[in-house]
Amino acid sequence: MGNKRVRIIGTGSYLPEGVLSNQDLEKMVDTTDEWIYTRTGIKERRIARADENTSDLAFKASLPALEMAGLSAEELELIVMATITPDTQCPAGANWLQAKLNAQKAVTFDIAAACSGFIFALSVAEQYVKNGTFKNALVIAAEIMSRTVDYTDRSSCILWGDGAGASVVVPSLDGEEAGVLSLCLHTDGAGGENLLLPGGGSKTTPISHESVEKNLHTLRMIEANRSFKVAVNCFADSCLEAVELAGCSIHDVDHIVPHQANARIIQAMAKKLGVSMEKVVMTIENYGNSSSATVPIALDDAVRSGRIKKGDLVLLTAFGGGLTWGGALIRW
Repeated sequence: MGNKRVRIIGTGSYLPEGVLSNQDLEKMVDTTDEWIYTRTGIKERRIARADENTSDLAFKASLPALEMAGLSAEELELIVMATITPDTQCPAGANWLQAKLNAQKAVTFDIAAACSGFIFALSVAEQYVKNGTFKNALVIAAEIMSRTVDYTDRSSCILWGDGAGASVVVPSLDGEEAGVLSLCLHTDGAGGENLLLPGGGSKTTPISHESVEKNLHTLRMIEANRSFKVAVNCFADSCLEAVELAGCSIHDVDHIVPHQANARIIQAMAKKLGVSMEKVVMTIENYGNSSSATVPIALDDAVRSGRIKKGDLVLLTAFGGGLTWGGALIRW
């Protein structure tokens, strides 16, 4: 297949209707709207209904992506879902999504790479589509982070929201410039202790009264200040690596779509790269941090608003627990 590329021909997203504002959090923990906004850039986040599962959010994000792509669910050959909050430990969240879409032909599985999940899932789909194993792929990231939150931990409960974002990937046409130009992925397993969800795996099963009392089934963030510096460096490094792999400069990039972890991290990244914040897509104020879902939600936002236009150079970048980080440069 030579240098065949893949391109994204459809995007979609879904944000649950429930809103948790900073004012709501003021009633729950010892915090203030000003304290939260100054430190994170978040004003509100979306929260899934009790009867909504992660695959429900994924389903609602998939439909507009398929519609934009002009594909039916029956035509899908691969579904790769990035999530750390699947409906069930087994089967995979992607399997529940496949059933809801009635995408009977599709091979389906999950990718767990925390906040970097969408870029990791995109890279997996790219390989399968590029080498001709599958003609198309639905790449989706969906999270219900609100179910992992310890609402007594005021430093981390303020960050998380729920949502899903999707992209449809197909091979680029011959001679077409549009497509994924480069992808870079990294992990540091030794740094995994810094941001983790300790419970639910073989280390703590069967789930016991003790594990619940110890709050092992909620998300933990250790050494937030150290994580801040590491995140800024990893964001910036993956941006530079992705553009270098494609033979471009950071200044050629029209839009940077970063994982929406924290507004201050994103601002520090832009400063380190020497790029204007005008190039950076930001959704964190209204949606908070929905882990792997933030990048495809922000991407869909920018595509549907007309901000991202045909021919634009779009740079995706993410950093997350695991530790994981990566970047993708796309000619739209």
